[in-house]
Amino acid sequence: MNATFSMHYTIIAGTNRPGSNTAQVALQMRDMLRQKGVDTSYLSLEDIPLDRRSDALARQEEEILIPTTHFILVVPEYNGSFPGCLKTVMDLSDIQTVWWGKKAMLTGVSTGRAGNLRGMEHLTGILHYLKVTVLPNRLPISGVDKLMDADRHIRDEATLAAISAQLDEFLRF
Repeated sequence: MNATFSMHYTIIAGTNRPGSNTAQVALQMRDMLRQKGVDTSYLSLEDIPLDRRSDALARQEEEILIPTTHFILVVPEYNGSFPGCLKTVMDLSDIQTVWWGKKAMLTGVSTGRAGNLRGMEHLTGILHYLKVTVLPNRLPISGVDKLMDADRHIRDEATLAAISAQLDEFLRF
């Protein structure tokens, strides 16, 4: 890798549902990365109109998505896959400048028992089509609502260790 190459990490909470568990996990991951000394951008899909290519999306694209070299996608399970709003962001973006040649890490979250394994598989296929290299270690977090404390932070030591290990692996990827 070129010594002048600068890596820029962005965490995307893959839903536009306000107050989601997904956003909570994504923000907790951002805090974990900051503790590791990694500055990370955060993108919420909550305030981006997705019925067209909006000024808000264009602004997020210019300020966050295009400069990103490494995407961390925290993706909830919706109807056996991942939310359509995340796919819509991909469809509305400038695919070549936002996605091509970049890297991604996937963490699935669900209140059920599979941690969105199927959705991460679907998303991996789409990302490969967009010429994104996906970290093979995709982390499913099952029963996420039961892992959170009253402040909606994951406190389960095994889950935190798995998240930390996945983040460390992605930092070397």
